Amino acid sequence: MVKVFVYGTLKPGEANYQRYCALQVVDAKKAYTFGQLFALPMGYPAMTLGDSLVYGYLLTFVDAKVLNNLDILEDYQPSRQRTENLYNRQEVEIYDLQGRSLDMAWVYLMTPNQICQLKGSRLQRDGWWSGCGLTVEQTYKERS
Repeated sequence: MVKVFVYGTLKPGEANYQRYCALQVVDAKKAYTFGQLFALPMGYPAMTLGDSLVYGYLLTFVDAKVLNNLDILEDYQPSRQRTENLYNRQEVEIYDLQGRSLDMAWVYLMTPNQICQLKGSRLQRDGWWSGCGLTVEQTYKERS
């Protein structure tokens, strides 16, 4: 099993979910991790390491080959220097909405320096990004 935390266009209902994930996902759980989330001027988000909450989904896949397609989408090549990749893939701990650890999962991260170079990047203080216009409050109503 391969676990990937998604916070942007790969979330269920977002632009890239159907093409890259839908047919291969065996489980999708609403979840969060720690970091900082930014809306980029290109219309998609980026996450950095940090201590704020970033909300998304923990997707579980049976076949590790899914990472090959996700790596291409995220312009990540493990053989390149970290500074040459658009995103870098790293494992982080993921939590359910009650704060219990779900496991480690892959996440695609940008460096703070890369985000600073993109004029118009905005910090998402509520930890939620959506291309659909939903707020974190609407999406996580069942959180108790």
